[in-house]
Amino acid sequence: MSKIHLIIQREYTTRVMKRSFLLLTFLTPLFFAAMIIVPIWMSTLKDEKEKHILVIDQTHRYSNALKSNNTYIFDFIDQPLDEVRETHKKDKKITAILVIADDLLKNPAAATLYSEEQVNLETKSYIEGLLNEFLREQKLASYNIPDLDKIIQESNSKINISTIRWDEQGKEKQSSAELALIIGMISAFIIYMFILTYGSQVMSGVIQEKTNRVVEIIVSSVKPFELMLGKIIGIALVGLTQFFLWIILTFVLLFVAQFFFSNQIDMSMLQQTNQMAAMPAASMENVGNANNMLTVIQSFDFVQIGIYFLIYFLGGYLLYASLFAAVGSAVDNETDTQQFSFPLTLPIIFALFVAIYGAQNPDSSLAFWCSLIPFTSPVVMMVRLPYGVAAWEIVLSLFILILSFIATTWVAGKIYRTGILMYGKKPSWKELWKWLKY
Repeated sequence: MSKIHLIIQREYTTRVMKRSFLLLTFLTPLFFAAMIIVPIWMSTLKDEKEKHILVIDQTHRYSNALKSNNTYIFDFIDQPLDEVRETHKKDKKITAILVIADDLLKNPAAATLYSEEQVNLETKSYIEGLLNEFLREQKLASYNIPDLDKIIQESNSKINISTIRWDEQGKEKQSSAELALIIGMISAFIIYMFILTYGSQVMSGVIQEKTNRVVEIIVSSVKPFELMLGKIIGIALVGLTQFFLWIILTFVLLFVAQFFFSNQIDMSMLQQTNQMAAMPAASMENVGNANNMLTVIQSFDFVQIGIYFLIYFLGGYLLYASLFAAVGSAVDNETDTQQFSFPLTLPIIFALFVAIYGAQNPDSSLAFWCSLIPFTSPVVMMVRLPYGVAAWEIVLSLFILILSFIATTWVAGKIYRTGILMYGKKPSWKELWKWLKY
């Protein structure tokens, strides 16, 4: 065990002190925080530039629809388009020329914006909104029903269904399906990313030591299995260190951003930000307000989710890392790894697709069975856990995962022991099977 400890210490210290590790560790939280902070900051910015729109209304019906304000100024003129363009050719204050050539109720495509520079989407959408609202009022008025607009508004109902969960003692807690989906998908994606990233690092490390012939010196005093196990555990600790630093630094950055933006941001801005980030449309509606949001967040047992995350991360990583180590020991260079590593990555990629499906249907048969199969359970189970999973399913899933890790470690150890000192020969699957019998 003392030799394994030395190998773990060597793998951990050499990787943690690398410049690439330090840059990735400190720059990634900045990226995560920027994804949240920048859209919120941009929502506080206002376009104060005045937009001057010349309107050629050939129908003379829409002067009441296009009203000027501090940002948009509409000037109605009764001149041909060519003459207006020639007159205002050098006038940079004119944003665009709007031509309405026909009744928009009969011909919705009769409105056209002319401009020297490309009109932005905000201006186009604003003018469309004014005209659409005016046409809506015209259509309602054509029915000759008194107070029809008021009747329609009063008939509109917006249902907001609250979700309540109760535990085994019957205690009720407010929950959120949207928050469960977000937490589950983030956890699943992080495990997927870490397993592939650090599993590949194990394989690359083995290949590098084998290519440099350093491993010949190491195995003279350490058993190959101890070397493999120490390398796997050492890189796992590197991953956990990086993950915890990401969490701490991200929360620190968000706390600092909240301090600076607290006086500038309101809930309406947060709603716009969520829409820009393509979050579920009902997430803010179900939360309602900041106090309700806090209640929903507090209802989730983040400690339990965090514990299961660590267990499944370690189980999934150890399962795949041992197989990646075996692949690294069987080949002489990274080019030859494609033959063996591709079949290993297929299950974890499939698990991510199942997780996306399982986020919407966590109790489906596909999600259930994939949360038990060890090659997919670390990713799929993390999506199901925020929705609530029976204890026996979790115990069975972890039991199978642990047994599978032990079995794969034994298999990988047999291959590693033989392949680590073999050079100049590209093994086949049949050759690997022979190594298992040695």
